[in-house]
Amino acid sequence: MPFYSDYIALGDSMSIDLYPALDAGEIDVAVALERDPQAGVVAPIGAASLLMQNDDARWPEEQGDDLATRYPGIRFSQLPLLDESDAETLLTLTVGGNDLLSAFANKPRLSLLEAIARDVADAYEFLLDALRRARPNASILLATVYDPSDRTARIPGVLEEAGPLPLHVLDGFNARVRDLATGTPGTALADVYSHFLGHGASVPEEERWYWRRAPIEPNARGAHEIRRVWRAVLDDVELLG
Repeated sequence: MPFYSDYIALGDSMSIDLYPALDAGEIDVAVALERDPQAGVVAPIGAASLLMQNDDARWPEEQGDDLATRYPGIRFSQLPLLDESDAETLLTLTVGGNDLLSAFANKPRLSLLEAIARDVADAYEFLLDALRRARPNASILLATVYDPSDRTARIPGVLEEAGPLPLHVLDGFNARVRDLATGTPGTALADVYSHFLGHGASVPEEERWYWRRAPIEPNARGAHEIRRVWRAVLDDVELLG
């Protein structure tokens, strides 16, 4: 198994602590009111934080199965930008979902929406190339974007005025991510999309892995499940060759 000195989480709200902590009520009141993680203490129970170090009180069955245990001394950061380094680095990348949802919300004509999705996918590939140049000794886990509608094309309380969601656009983006993970050295696929199917709008609220107040964001259980997807990829060392 490779030894990583750095773990860097890059991406959107699939990775961060804010929404899982809001779901669990483990957050300062100011943060809860303002949705600003800088306003106070936020429990480190997002997907990236849990991958780095398990919350043993919340997930006792996962005790010791984290990066801090596997790679003593590993450094962890969640960054908007990445500095150049030859360090042996683990990178998790979760991007694209917010861009697609923003495009859906504007209700453009289908041809324009498909063009926007292609632009997002092109930008994703450009970002991946930049990451590989900045961190040539990195292993990069590429996460697919989940579908909170569970293939129903509707998310209760979200984008309802936009009508049925064009799921083929999401499918096309995820297909591009899968192709990149297959064809790019040093990368592996973290198929969050497939893992999350059946835990969104198609099931009762108590079975969902999305935060009830914003069901496009992961709840505490959802963060745990994203962490599990990443860890399963890490366990399959051959994928990172």
